[in-house]
Amino acid sequence: MNNSFNNLKINLENTHPFITESDINSVKKETEKCYNELLNLSGKGNEFLGWLDLPSVITREEIKLIEDTAYYLRRKSDVIVVVGIGGSYLGARAVIEALQHSFKHLLKKGENSPQVLFAGQNMGEDYLADLLEVLEDKKFSVVVISKSGTTTEPAIAFRLLKNLLEKKYGNEVAANRIVAITDKQKGALKKLADKEGYKSFVIPDDVGGRFSVLSPVGLLPIACAGFDVKEILKGAEDMETALKGKEGFDSNPAMKYAAFRNLLYRKGKTTEILTSFTPSLYYIIEWWKQLYGESEGKEGKGIFPAGTIFSTDLHSMGQYIQDGVRNIFETNLWVEKTKKTLTIPEDESNLDELNYIAGKNINYVNEKAMLGTMQAHKDGGVPSLTITLTELNERNLGGLVYFFEFACAISGYMLGVNPFDQPGVEAYKKNMFKLLGK
Repeated sequence: MNNSFNNLKINLENTHPFITESDINSVKKETEKCYNELLNLSGKGNEFLGWLDLPSVITREEIKLIEDTAYYLRRKSDVIVVVGIGGSYLGARAVIEALQHSFKHLLKKGENSPQVLFAGQNMGEDYLADLLEVLEDKKFSVVVISKSGTTTEPAIAFRLLKNLLEKKYGNEVAANRIVAITDKQKGALKKLADKEGYKSFVIPDDVGGRFSVLSPVGLLPIACAGFDVKEILKGAEDMETALKGKEGFDSNPAMKYAAFRNLLYRKGKTTEILTSFTPSLYYIIEWWKQLYGESEGKEGKGIFPAGTIFSTDLHSMGQYIQDGVRNIFETNLWVEKTKKTLTIPEDESNLDELNYIAGKNINYVNEKAMLGTMQAHKDGGVPSLTITLTELNERNLGGLVYFFEFACAISGYMLGVNPFDQPGVEAYKKNMFKLLGK
């Protein structure tokens, strides 16, 4: 069961014999019903389905405004600090880290300008102090992302960065170095942006944070990092058109992914590990963890989303995955074609005994490690799905983001929950505010 689809393939062979043809047939109608609820806007949380059309409804004028703003910030900055947490941060970072040079910060200036850094995703005092320290002698700008403007972590970071900007440049110039992405009409950040004259973009009311990558929330930071947002949107729009046009279970990979993970969950596989043998996809995995964890983990239900990078984590988590509690299944995110080619050289002494693979590319070895790992895990009682991208580029990542969002919505409906709220997130905030004396 290997389906090719818009530069994305899904291979379900390693879910057998854990899932049978009878199992698959038993959920086809249920999955198609959830798919139709999603497209008909008749399911739970239907007031937050604006993300469904984001790639196709964004206008050329909006895209140009994002690109022009990014160009303006890039031209005047050594560093652009993106302030946000959760969905206001992870999607943008995921795409940027997947596309950029692994050691961008060590490249020569010019190849390396500006750097996109992140704040507001934690309250580490040393992290924030270190950030302010490196910004002291840098030309920097800030993109602050918050619907309310009062979320504690980004609000603290923005207050500190705003103070440094104003101290460094004066209030008027500082205001020209701040861009706010916030609510259209209300909230503290919207009021401040209007008062100070910040350039602003809108977070749509019907798009939740974790589904906002393809809105200005994700697109502006990605453009600030120098990547082509038109290509990202093109890939997402292609995936949108294809998924909406494939109404039957057998031809729709998002329906299959949702159905297979729910079938495994019902068979006691309560933890899904999203893994990749491509290190630059680390933050794609982190974004996916929020997307699925926050969408599905409620009402005592939900598949626990975990993440690993192989082969690194085969030397730490590999033992547990192979021999631990059998409540795990894996989804492997594989990239067929690397950006660069590196060949293993011949060595006369061969003390490391690697001459048997001399002349092979690193990715050839990496692929054999991936295939061997998936077989070993299957033999050890861990079923796996493999999602393959032809290569890592803007278009394919745009398609992948939309694919995961679409499948997440169907999967949440199959679980019987509202995939678009997050009532549990408020619990820690209430306790924190009480302890702080708010």
